[in-house]
Amino acid sequence: MSLHITGGKVLVDTLIRADLVTQGEIVFGLDGAAPAGALRLDARGLYVLPGIVDCHGDAFERHIMPRPGVAFDIDLALRDADRAILASGITTAFHGVTWSWEPGLRGADNARLLVERIAALKSELGADTRFHLRHETFNLAAEVEILDWLGSGRVGVLAFNDHTGGILKSRARPDKVAKMVERTGLSHEDFMALVENVWNRRDEVPGSIERLAAAARAACVPTMSHDDMTPQMRRWYRGLGVAVAEFPINEATTREAAAHGEAIVFGAPNVVRGGSHIDCPAAEAMVRAGLCTILASDYYYPALPLAPFILARKGATDFATAWRLVSQGPAQALGLSDRGVIAPDKRADLVLVAPEPQPRIVATIAGGRLVHLADQRILA
Repeated sequence: MSLHITGGKVLVDTLIRADLVTQGEIVFGLDGAAPAGALRLDARGLYVLPGIVDCHGDAFERHIMPRPGVAFDIDLALRDADRAILASGITTAFHGVTWSWEPGLRGADNARLLVERIAALKSELGADTRFHLRHETFNLAAEVEILDWLGSGRVGVLAFNDHTGGILKSRARPDKVAKMVERTGLSHEDFMALVENVWNRRDEVPGSIERLAAAARAACVPTMSHDDMTPQMRRWYRGLGVAVAEFPINEATTREAAAHGEAIVFGAPNVVRGGSHIDCPAAEAMVRAGLCTILASDYYYPALPLAPFILARKGATDFATAWRLVSQGPAQALGLSDRGVIAPDKRADLVLVAPEPQPRIVATIAGGRLVHLADQRILA
């Protein structure tokens, strides 16, 4: 199938008025003749932008468990999340699946089921959907299985997370701990006892991280370190070949990553809300300082297409640079050289956006297929 997208402003290096032709899964070219039978889309008044690459999105968890302890079928949840993703212009989605030492939503059974069902449903979903394994580093029992997953190509990106110490520090905050306990199905006492048992094995954690990072390098799986707390921590992960700093929690650590040309991820919700909800660096300020190369949906898909427009409107950066934070930036960091830009022979992942009065997604095209249409008037 071919598409002929006419009259829009197409983002290449800058926004230019051009027509665009796709052929099969790829972009054929700009201002060329459309093949016979091509579906024409009238993009007058719209921006034609590279599809969004979301390197870290865990909002799909709410489709699985919209309330604590209330779970739905995984396939139903993934299909429903796919519709929400496409409506936000996301054409490549890395589902951030946390595999922790805790039972329940983030336990072993759920992680195993998700890696299986994401692979099984891949051809049915509109977005190119991949498995982002958020490995809780104290989950030592999972190491052997994760090594197998890395070797067999089941992991799209591996992130190293550690929330164990934070849980221990939150013991004096029953309200905060209660949210964690709810998703496990344990009593408060049993949950805290489990945390203590896990913490007692902390000396084994660095060696496990080193082995997993080496296996990921051997399998050419990109890796991230999540919530780096200090420049020293970032340097340690760099020494293991972990080249993406995901949500560094202070500016000094962020600058450490930037000084070595590393990819740096912040949350698009941080931009839309005007700051972090947990007193971490403000993403807008990081963009202004040149300390952010990627924006991710984190916990809210609709923030991704809005954030670049907000950054450009506020003068944090120009629009083309802002959009690269959600397209080319993540694609490059994750080794996806076939997408993230609009150019001949690149994957035809495109988003048609009405920029005013508030940006809204009119159509999403993934791999040359029209997978989301919010306004039939563009069908010519």
